[in-house]
Amino acid sequence: MKVIIIGGVAAGMSAASKIKRVDKNAEVIVYEKGDFLSYGACGLPYYVGGFNDDYTKMIARTKEQFESIGIHAHTNHEVIKVVPGEKKVLVRNHITGDIFIDTYDKLMIATGAKAVKPPIEGIHLKGVYQLKTLEDGIWLKKAAQDESIKKVVIVGGGYIGIETADAFLNLGKEVTIIEFANRILMPFDEEIVKIALEELMHHGVNIRTGEKVVGLKGTDRVRTVVTDQGEYEADLVVLSIGVRPATDFLRDTGINMAPNGAIIVDREMRTSLPDVWAAGDCALVYHKQFKDNVYLPLGTVANKCGRIAGANILGAHQKFTGALGSTAIKVCNIEMGRTGFSENDAKKLGMNYKTVIVNAYDHPGYYPGQTPITIKLIYETGTKKLLGAQAAGQKGAVLRIDSFAIAIHNQMTTDELGMLDLVYAPPFAGVWDPIHIACNAAK
Repeated sequence: MKVIIIGGVAAGMSAASKIKRVDKNAEVIVYEKGDFLSYGACGLPYYVGGFNDDYTKMIARTKEQFESIGIHAHTNHEVIKVVPGEKKVLVRNHITGDIFIDTYDKLMIATGAKAVKPPIEGIHLKGVYQLKTLEDGIWLKKAAQDESIKKVVIVGGGYIGIETADAFLNLGKEVTIIEFANRILMPFDEEIVKIALEELMHHGVNIRTGEKVVGLKGTDRVRTVVTDQGEYEADLVVLSIGVRPATDFLRDTGINMAPNGAIIVDREMRTSLPDVWAAGDCALVYHKQFKDNVYLPLGTVANKCGRIAGANILGAHQKFTGALGSTAIKVCNIEMGRTGFSENDAKKLGMNYKTVIVNAYDHPGYYPGQTPITIKLIYETGTKKLLGAQAAGQKGAVLRIDSFAIAIHNQMTTDELGMLDLVYAPPFAGVWDPIHIACNAAK
């Protein structure tokens, strides 16, 4: 069997590795548009910000390591066309410029997503960057080390935007965040976002919400960011306004796609085309609570679904159990996590729900270093089944969200969680953990 995999970062290399583990005789060929394979893109802001000065630490496996187990990986090779009726792909070699045809028995699409680049004046000025690929990170880190770069404007207040702000704060830069929506970090509820806002402002970040960037000014390089409400000086601009599935090359194949271009797959990662699978940021994914496909461009989801696709390409019928949208973020000295429904999700679905917010501590005050944790729960009225959880604190908040994710996955109630046998030792937690306290406050 010959398997071609388009895309060699998260889902693609998870699939390739699974295929070779199960069937050493399978021929696996990977075409990756970029320079690198199998890297942790979520580590890019921390590389830029100097928390890690070696980008190779983000690479899980090198091309040579994959080739040592029989995976034929071709970097700087872009698949520009798929002909599913003939089981052919058209490939461009970006080093030589050559274009050639390859054939497959099975095809895996794992092209990920591309950063959105708004059609505004000045977008091509020097000093304007994005942070999506490892190449982006290498270029941005080099630019950030220029001592003349003092004022940084970040367009977009989502996960990457906030993490990039944290990175530039660590480098001693003046940071402004401009967000079109009425608040940053939209997947979180307002009460938790407020904690992030206070932390960012405490560190001197200028946060402008409800503003639309309409242009960038400068002669050779960017000097000013223009919004519908004002102008902001900038020595460097990072555009972080979201991503779109990198699936334009599939438009004429007849493959079923969502309106945003994400490939529609079933829970086995099969597409609408025969012998074609897809996973990762280029595809939709099943959400356990919505009981439907959603777009969740997350590395965790991509790796799991890639592994499942690899198994199913060889004839298995594994089904993805479902995502919960579990995510975490570091905001300066605060950590934040969420899982399951937000309050806005519950409202949109017309659910009968309640919420509770508690302020607790990560461990007892009679052991040094006690810090506060704020937890918000969304739960079903009557049954008290847990629907969603969010938390913020200096330490211990994010890992407690993992416990809530397990509870939501298994449809546990706040009553059950409130009496769960969790660990207790003064350096780590009180006899009543913040998880207990939050759940027992749910009425």
